[in-house]
Amino acid sequence: MEIREFHWLMNIVQNLDVGLVVLDKAYRVQVWNGFMESHSGRLAGEVRDGVLFDLFPDVDRAWFERKANMVFKLNNRAFSTWEQKPYLLRFSNYRPITGSAPHMFQNLTLVPLADFGGQVTHIAVMIYDATDEAMLISGQRQA
Repeated sequence: MEIREFHWLMNIVQNLDVGLVVLDKAYRVQVWNGFMESHSGRLAGEVRDGVLFDLFPDVDRAWFERKANMVFKLNNRAFSTWEQKPYLLRFSNYRPITGSAPHMFQNLTLVPLADFGGQVTHIAVMIYDATDEAMLISGQRQA
């Protein structure tokens, strides 16, 4: 890959409207994109190499470890919707239309990342803002 292509790729990762966190098997943060910086208030340099559970003690550790361990062991994706668990990291809701939401509702995708030998050494956690969907559905349920 050319350096120019790598630069473009990194620019895309930083500007995705999706949270991207890469964790090693000890749950140390290796990648923390711009979405995560914006919503957590913590820069990548502040969280890099920190243990997720130490950085964010309110994370449901037992639940997340169960999900992540399956990804590490089975080399298979895992998913979670806001209906199963409202969020992984409690971020404020910043949207004007859904401003009444108590927090950002999140959907998650956990993706195995294998080394050159095929061993899963890291996982990518993608965090999608599902607040609009959650508020729409909960509004329909109340109607």
